[in-house]
Amino acid sequence: MPSVVASYVYTFAALVAVSALLIFSVNSYAYSLRAASEQNQLQSILTGVAAKANEALILVTTNNASLTVTLNMPTTIGDQYYWLQIHNDSSKAWVEGALGEFREGLDGLKIVIPNYAVMSGYFISADEIATLHGYMDASTPQLELASSGE
Repeated sequence: MPSVVASYVYTFAALVAVSALLIFSVNSYAYSLRAASEQNQLQSILTGVAAKANEALILVTTNNASLTVTLNMPTTIGDQYYWLQIHNDSSKAWVEGALGEFREGLDGLKIVIPNYAVMSGYFISADEIATLHGYMDASTPQLELASSGE
């Protein structure tokens, strides 16, 4: 009789172990799906901001005028805040962003803007509204990104 009880205990322990492995693997899969979805949504936001920045640069350079574009942005992606910033170097300009807190020098996803300009500024998603301010400085287009809280 003791061997029957022991086999029940071993069977129960094996079922607990298999159940724990199944729960862990399903949780891991759900987390990876969520992370991929959040990255796709961030990529979509970056593409939209890059398109608006490019459109603003075309208007500024064509009309030699200044303008301000207001962008309504989602507060969070999933349950995380995110940040965006615009930069340029000697040959190109880009919009970059990442999930989490904004830290200077942190690399994120990048979208290159085809029109060159001097670009600066950042946006933190807790502020909800981003503004792009474009103007001409001599013959160089300038574009600044700012949060509504600034």
